[in-house]
Amino acid sequence: MKKGRKSLALLLAAALVSGCLSGCGNNAGEGGQDNAPASDGTTAASASEKKENAGELNIYTWAEYVPQDVIDQFEKETGIRVNYTNFEANEEMLAKLETSKGGEYDIIIASDYIIKIAADEGLVKEIDKEKVPNYSNIDPIFQNFFYDPDNSLTVPYGPGIPLLVYDPSAVTCEITGYGSLWDPSLKDSLALMDSERVVMGMALKTMGESFNTEDLDVIQAAGDKLMELAPNVRVLSQNQTQDFLLSGEVSAAFLFTSQVVLALNQNPELKVVYPEEGLGFGVDAAFIPSQAPNSDNAHAFLNFILDGEVGANVSQQTYYLCPNKASYEFLPEEFQKSLVISTDDVPNGEFIQDVSPEATALHEELWTKFKAALD
Repeated sequence: MKKGRKSLALLLAAALVSGCLSGCGNNAGEGGQDNAPASDGTTAASASEKKENAGELNIYTWAEYVPQDVIDQFEKETGIRVNYTNFEANEEMLAKLETSKGGEYDIIIASDYIIKIAADEGLVKEIDKEKVPNYSNIDPIFQNFFYDPDNSLTVPYGPGIPLLVYDPSAVTCEITGYGSLWDPSLKDSLALMDSERVVMGMALKTMGESFNTEDLDVIQAAGDKLMELAPNVRVLSQNQTQDFLLSGEVSAAFLFTSQVVLALNQNPELKVVYPEEGLGFGVDAAFIPSQAPNSDNAHAFLNFILDGEVGANVSQQTYYLCPNKASYEFLPEEFQKSLVISTDDVPNGEFIQDVSPEATALHEELWTKFKAALD
């Protein structure tokens, strides 16, 4: 998938100072010392009031994409209250962002290609890196991509490669790539992610084409080919798609990285396929909308998730490659082994990128027809 503020070290230091002063105040309360000056020249009481009135942070992303304990920790350490709103699809997010003209939200975590569109429309704010000292923790392998070539707008959050997964005891055909999914033996037994460009891209790859072709005839042919897949598709779902595979409702699935890991953790007998037609690769990144109402708090959050321990915690719960190199020392070896991809796979993947308005419109038309055929 999901991009300045005070460093976590400073926040922790402030918390320790606050705790110490509170303790001292209790011990010396009878002597009137509970308003002794804090280290920054404020009183302990005023420092506490400042934290209580630190304001809000409005996050907009997929459901549960930012773990609740990470939000709780951020709120506790900063006094900033987090309001979490989720969307179902990147296109839904963009429409909301366009309507609000880059306002309403402070942090959005979305996919690379949609961020590029938002940035081109002037809806993304440049990050003030002086407010994000942990920005240097970003692993360079996850930077300099098409959606943010100058590394000025985003913080990478969830890099991954969608893969095929199947139950070998439930299929009779050999699955080696996207094209295998069209096998008649898989009728009514596939689960696909509900993602327009990703699934359309799968059809394009079976034809030897790029995800990002702008040839309308080629896109139309891919749409026609996708319609031929409809009889095999039982489930089209964005969230928890792996559950349909684990329950036995389907025998094969096309899943996001995190879903692949979750599936394998529960059933190690499942088989993973790196499609012979070529890999897709994507990065969900966090960014600050151009008219974010709480920009300073947004910078504080970006800095927070780029702390090494926090980044490791996020990665272990989202099951995506961690783009924060400071987190590597905090990631257990067993967890790293459990990931089905590595940074070695990144250069071999093709990004889905924004295409011409004509190509986009045709994608949308064909996707609508495909979904209707599944009803």
